[in-house]
Amino acid sequence: MFKAVLIEKDERGYRADVTELPDSRLPDGEVTVEVEFSTLNYKDGLAITGKGPIVRSFPLVPGIDFAGVVSSSSDPTYTPGDRVVLNGWGVGEQHWGGLAQRAKVKADWLIKLPPSMPSRRAMIIGTAGYTAMLSVIALEKYGIRPGAGDVLVTGAGGGVGSIAIMLLHKLGFRVVASTGRPAEEPYLKSLGAAEIIDRSQLSQPGKPLQKERWIAAIDSVGSHTLANVCAGIKADGAVAACGMAQGLEFPASVAPFILRGVALFGINSVTRSKAERVEAWDRLASLLTEADLEKTAVEIGLNEVVAAAGGLMSGQVRGRTVVNVNR
Repeated sequence: MFKAVLIEKDERGYRADVTELPDSRLPDGEVTVEVEFSTLNYKDGLAITGKGPIVRSFPLVPGIDFAGVVSSSSDPTYTPGDRVVLNGWGVGEQHWGGLAQRAKVKADWLIKLPPSMPSRRAMIIGTAGYTAMLSVIALEKYGIRPGAGDVLVTGAGGGVGSIAIMLLHKLGFRVVASTGRPAEEPYLKSLGAAEIIDRSQLSQPGKPLQKERWIAAIDSVGSHTLANVCAGIKADGAVAACGMAQGLEFPASVAPFILRGVALFGINSVTRSKAERVEAWDRLASLLTEADLEKTAVEIGLNEVVAAAGGLMSGQVRGRTVVNVNR
């Protein structure tokens, strides 16, 4: 038996509760993992509260990522005792996820954790930090270098934003953080932000081409915010778009892309190759220490997840919410 958050939808309605399940309820997969830590992400909040069409079949255990120890494997890639991490692949959406004490998944979805990284640190980073790292790598590969100009991070108080600020600061970039919560300025500056701007500067409809302000940006917001970000990027700069907290629409003009040569990279963290995942996690292990990450982290137990999901969706959560599934 194992404990899990279980989402159900039937004649009694849509609901999420912590329950105890037999191992026989686990889905098909080559590898069984004793989960140690998971996280609470925006997608998890949508799934648990039912505020977004995230869950594709019921019942389902949410949780788009987890870290833990392999207990059994029919695939020779993994043996009992291996420490592993999972991000994406539809886990927590189409396949039972990590907000449980046990998970069973395909071997190809896992990678081994870097030796220096314990499970808790991996989940303070989680899918949000992994996505932030993929965004930084995309900008680096395009040629964005420290000293070329400021880098903007939108949704700065969230999980992706918080880790993106730390990574960029560690790499020598001057970071401008956009947030709708002015009280978070000390927190954001402690992560490495040099300047804070109010998100209201970006969240409303704006001109198709604006003053050149940043050489690059990491945007987790989408909609008008992403359009205004692109309009304010310097010539030959780049934007990594990795989220849609404000909305899916992109009410923009081609002007920044044609007249300034701005590049827009879409960051899909769900189905990246194993090589890309290993590269991202190795970089994360080398750049972020436990002390760095603790500034962003709040730890909760499995029984607190449903309530915390409501707080996340109402904008009451900052940084990373780490779930100790055995607490």
